[in-house]
Amino acid sequence: MKINILSGALGAEILNFSLNTITHDNFKILNDLLLEHKVIFFRDQNIAPEELMYLGSLFGTVEEHAYVKGLENFPQITRIVKAANEKNQWGEGWHSDVSYDLKPCKTIILRSIKIPPVGGDTVFSNMELAWETLDEGIKNIIHDKKALHESNGSKFFVENYSQMESNGLVGEKYSNEHPIVRTHPETGNKILFVNPTYTKKILGIPENDSNKLLEKIFRHQERLDLSCRFKWTDNAIAILDNRCTQHYAIADFYPGRGLGHERIMDRIAIVGDQPF
Repeated sequence: MKINILSGALGAEILNFSLNTITHDNFKILNDLLLEHKVIFFRDQNIAPEELMYLGSLFGTVEEHAYVKGLENFPQITRIVKAANEKNQWGEGWHSDVSYDLKPCKTIILRSIKIPPVGGDTVFSNMELAWETLDEGIKNIIHDKKALHESNGSKFFVENYSQMESNGLVGEKYSNEHPIVRTHPETGNKILFVNPTYTKKILGIPENDSNKLLEKIFRHQERLDLSCRFKWTDNAIAILDNRCTQHYAIADFYPGRGLGHERIMDRIAIVGDQPF
């Protein structure tokens, strides 16, 4: 096994490592790598859907997506498809997956099925570093406060994607309040747990003040020195710790530079814990 560090902030590509060999007995190796690097990548992984499900189950209970219908025989696997004539893709904008849930997912596993020759990279960012490097004045304001996270409804996930099918929960939205600074349950590290896609307001302060403060925090979270970027290839897998990272799928599918090609990914998510 060889480890290539992708940036000073987070991320590592693991070479000469087959995810087909992971069992309950040697799972600790994989989990330790994830806790250290926060997102880990593997290329040339020949994994069937049932093997992907088994891999996910080692982290915990694999859940179905709140709004999107999964594969027929594997409803917990969400197939994310950008059609050849579409520019939009899932995951545009910085976010932590389903932060609006009472127990946001702990781990996300993404597997690339079909990748355009140009475009469609994903950027990941370290929210532990985001907290450590945040302005002290802002830290003092938010360290003991909560924020409201809200899903954006079914249309957000299917309306602009012709190949994505709703599971029937049209119009229903989910929301929960979480600490702005959460504690990682395995490492004890502090995490800046807000994101521009699902975090709507800081509780306990006037709305105008909340908007201004969140905007400052979001701009801070976007700093490039907190991030790493991964160029997908077919049959690559990313495993990310959703508790302490955000990610952004870049939709740079412009005419002649990626538009006109499908992008197909499989995604599974593992149930997490209630942030504290």
